[in-house]
This record gives sequence, structure tokens and C-alpha cells, in this order.
Amino acid sequence: MKSDVQYNLDERYVFSDKAKKNIFIVLIIGIIFFAIGVAMLAFGDSGGAAHALAYGDPQGHVAEGGHGGFSWVTRLKTDLWINTVFFVGITMIGVFFVAIQSAAHVGWSAALKRVPEAFGSFLPVLGVVMIILFFWAGHDIFHWTHHGLFEEFMPDGITKNTEYDEIIAGKAGFLNPTFFYVTLGFIFVWFAFWYFIRKNSLAEDIEGGTERFWKIKTLATLFIIFLAISSSIAAWMWVMSIDTHWFSTMFGWYMFASWHVSGLATITLTVLFLKDQGYLKMINENHLHDLGKFIFAFSIFWSYVWFAQFLLIYYANIPEETAYFIDRFQNDLYRKAFFLNIFLNFIFPFFGLMTRDAKRKTILLKIVCFGVLAGHWIDFYQMITPGVLKENGGFGFMELGLIMIYVGVFALWIGNALSKAPLVAKNHPMLQESLNHHI
Repeated sequence: MKSDVQYNLDERYVFSDKAKKNIFIVLIIGIIFFAIGVAMLAFGDSGGAAHALAYGDPQGHVAEGGHGGFSWVTRLKTDLWINTVFFVGITMIGVFFVAIQSAAHVGWSAALKRVPEAFGSFLPVLGVVMIILFFWAGHDIFHWTHHGLFEEFMPDGITKNTEYDEIIAGKAGFLNPTFFYVTLGFIFVWFAFWYFIRKNSLAEDIEGGTERFWKIKTLATLFIIFLAISSSIAAWMWVMSIDTHWFSTMFGWYMFASWHVSGLATITLTVLFLKDQGYLKMINENHLHDLGKFIFAFSIFWSYVWFAQFLLIYYANIPEETAYFIDRFQNDLYRKAFFLNIFLNFIFPFFGLMTRDAKRKTILLKIVCFGVLAGHWIDFYQMITPGVLKENGGFGFMELGLIMIYVGVFALWIGNALSKAPLVAKNHPMLQESLNHHI
């Protein structure tokens, strides 16, 4: 049944001065928090009491240079890596959402596809940041970058190299800077897929017909195949290799699940923001219900993968595997984050979105989406920080400030991308199905 309601299919998002002002306020507050955090770490009191309170570090391991055996700069590098990897995932999932909907001939999402479609424009920025970060911070974040680990003997061929690590040396085929840069190149391949999908999508607005639709489907299918392989390899190299002796055959799926839920929550929040501004009037509670179902379902999927990985390691009780979780229980901050991770990423969305009505109420969707994003940031914090900083990790003004800075830059970039093209794919072959979506 065709709807009698008339919608403006040519509407464009106007990135207003008010919206930019609000984002800049977030950025400025983030920069202030970041500066305070750096000052506290670099020039803080020698007793460490204030740091222990502000940074969740009861042992006071927060000084520069050697107090506690590490530099605050390493903590900064770790925080930058966490946020960059986290936002690479959110951005990539925007492209994946469009691809999976196209490949599966999904109609309900046609009216909102331009929202996740805009995310991919941020990929090359994050790719460049990751290359710079690895060049600058890789030696501190990734233990395997220390060259002495791979040579059993000193240059004379006789003297034993005391730094030699047999396990790491056995992984030299892929644990090397060259292959790592190849994995960073995945980001630009993802961007290339996005570029051609976006190009055909915008051309479809002008030309109509189904030719562009089928081209997008072909590109989307190839992207999904490539992403299935590249995202797992990226997870192994960018995060799992930080704990160099440890490995999990489920880690690629685990990290992708965390990325996926984060991306879905960001897409939903962006759609809700646009609706609050008076855009996308054709998006109704049925579309929101489907987005809520995605978040609900994949929160359960993340929980399944988390539990399967944890249970197998716990039950097997093999020392080289259990060390990963032992490191995360020895520090009080990591232990609290461990349980907060489970609450925010499983219990909270499970009960928050269980009912039909909950998925249709914008206020509940917003609360759950913000909780899920916070939870999965903590998830990445748990994956990365203990392996780099050991007992010296913490959370304070520097971490909070960096999160706000990344959120602000992401919002500015995506807001600008949304304003560059019509908000509705008006000639999408399945648009009428989306406009009349009812469940």
C-alpha cells in the first residue's frame, strides 16, 4: 500500500552555526580536560595521592620518567591508539551497514542509508592518524617492535642474546612493521570501496533506474568479502598483538562485534539527532524499532563471543592463555572496568531494549546507545591498556578529554559530509518500501 503522505525527498541537511557551536563547545571542554590531565600527570604532586584519586590508580604509579617505571607520554600514546582504533571501527561499520543492506536487497533502511553512508568519508583521516601513531608510538605500544627479540645470538654468532624471545620470534612472519603497514592500508581499501559505493549512490539520485543499484550491490558484496578477512587480520595486528604471547582464535569476531554494536549505536544516535532537528520525517517508530533490534541482537552476539572466549580460556586453564585475564584482575581499575564492561554491553542493552515499546521510544534509545558506546569504549580500553601500561593504567581528565576531542572532530566531519548530499536516496528502487515500512 502506497502512503498518501508527501515527504520532501530533496531535503538537505544544513549544518547550522548552532550545531557547529555546540560541537566546538565539546571540543573546547575536551581540550581543557586534556590539558589538565597532561599537567596532572607531567607536573603532579610527588606523593601521588591526588593522582590516585583522580586517575583510579591506588598505587600512585603516575609520575614521569621513572616513578612507577613508566612515562606519562606512553599513557598518552595508548589513549590515542584506543580512540583511533575505536573510531576506525565505528566509521567502517557505517560502510558495512550500507553494504550489508545493499547485498541483501533490504528495503526498510533505504530512507536512512545516507546517514551511515556519510561515515566512510572519515576513514582516510583516521588512516593517516594511525600511520603517524604507529610510526611515533609503535615501539611503546607493541612489544614485538623491539628488534632484539627475534635474534637468538648476538652479531658474533656465539654469544646468546638475553632479549631473545622464542615465542615472538616464531611469529616474525607477520609480526613485523612491513606487514603492520599493510594492515593499515586496509583502511584505505575500505575507503576506496566506500568512495565508489557513494559515487554510484549519488549518481542514482540523478539517473534513476536500477543500473546503479546493481553496481552498488556488486561493490557491496566484494566489500563484505574483503572486510571479513581484513577486519580479523586488523584485529590481530592492531590490538591482539599488544599482548604478544597471548592469542585467541575468536578475537577477530570479538573485536568486530564490539565495533559493530558501537557503529549501530552511532548510526541510531545520528538518525535521532537529525529527527530532533526536523529532518527525515519519513523515519518512523518502525525504522527505530529495527535499529533497536539490531543493537539488541548484536549486543547479545557480542556477549556470546565474550563469554565463549572467556569460558574456554578459564576452563582450559592454560598459563599462556589465562595470563591475559590475570593481568586484568590484578589491577583494581581493570577489575572494575571488567565488570562494568559486562554490565554496559550486555545487561544494560538486554533489559533496556527487551520490550517492543523500548525500541520505539527515542529517549530510551538514546540512553541505551550512549551506554553502549561508553561500554564498548571501555571494552577497547580493556583490550589495549593492560597490555601496554600493565599496572600503571588509569582513567582521568586526559582520557576524558581525548574522548571528547575525538567525538567533536568526528561530529564535525560527519555533519559536514551529511550536508554535501541529499539526505534521502530519492531514486532508490526500494524507497517506497521504506516510506511505507510497518512492523
